[in-house]
Amino acid sequence: MTLSNIPPLVTVFGGSGFVGRHVVRALARRGYRIRVAVRRPDLAGFLLPLGNVGQISLVQANLRYRASVDAAVHGASHVVNCVGVLFESGRNTFDAVQDFGARAAAEAARGVGAKLTHISAIGADAKSASAYGRSKGRGENAVFHTVPDAVILRPSVIFGPEDQFFNKFAEMARFSPVLPLVGGGETEFQPIYVTDVAEAVANSVAGKVAGGKIYEIGGPDVLSFRACLEIMLKEIDRKRTLLPLPFGIASLIGSVASLVPFVKPPLTADQVTLLKSDNIVSDAAKSEGRTIGAFGIEPTSVEAVLPSYIVRYRPQGQFSRGLA
Repeated sequence: MTLSNIPPLVTVFGGSGFVGRHVVRALARRGYRIRVAVRRPDLAGFLLPLGNVGQISLVQANLRYRASVDAAVHGASHVVNCVGVLFESGRNTFDAVQDFGARAAAEAARGVGAKLTHISAIGADAKSASAYGRSKGRGENAVFHTVPDAVILRPSVIFGPEDQFFNKFAEMARFSPVLPLVGGGETEFQPIYVTDVAEAVANSVAGKVAGGKIYEIGGPDVLSFRACLEIMLKEIDRKRTLLPLPFGIASLIGSVASLVPFVKPPLTADQVTLLKSDNIVSDAAKSEGRTIGAFGIEPTSVEAVLPSYIVRYRPQGQFSRGLA
């Protein structure tokens, strides 16, 4: 193989996470060389079989430590940043990971002349009432200030085998006769399949969409919070009471839950703040063609995929029937 035939190198930050592992798979299928930059490469060996021998390599990097970020992008032609946190823990604060970290990845990409794809979230806004939303918004600003032709993806809630949405509530339904409907369950989502998100990232790496834009990507259906839980309960064959929970009470519960040390909170006050706004693709993005359609992808519905991984929460396993 001559040097001219060597496939481009893509560095993927957060490649061992929920979205990142699917991004790595999508890039591997397209023949790219992939350098997966993660905090614990010793725990990311499961990614190696996603590609051919030597196609995927693992390196240690932490977006909070700039030297490791620079080393991870050396020789890369494209950088993908999949790193994000849903709640703060220790030094992994929203600002450190989603603001400072996004800037570090962008500056490193600019330093080696690499293109950049950055995964943000619908609701990102530097003036958001939510700390999560503010950090995502500031991260986007830092990315565009540093790499003006970057591609930014804002997905709605992402579902798939390792998601923290349907799986979380299905796990709760195993033990609790009641599931909370924060704010009455009226908040609207546009759930998007993780494989569709990964394909959009891979298509951006291939240069199939214009840079310098924010793309809001969602699935084919807009579903209320209540509808999402009803679909999930139907698939796992369990009857549970859906209890409306006012935002104020939910916020108080989230604040208390966040104080418990060394425990992943089921809900935080900041997440309650996020639930006060719909999480769907905006009319502006639709009118300007900045949606999943720009990537040539027909989005997958929740009903088409959810049964493939949520059935393990049925009372007697995937082959059981009858509501419990």
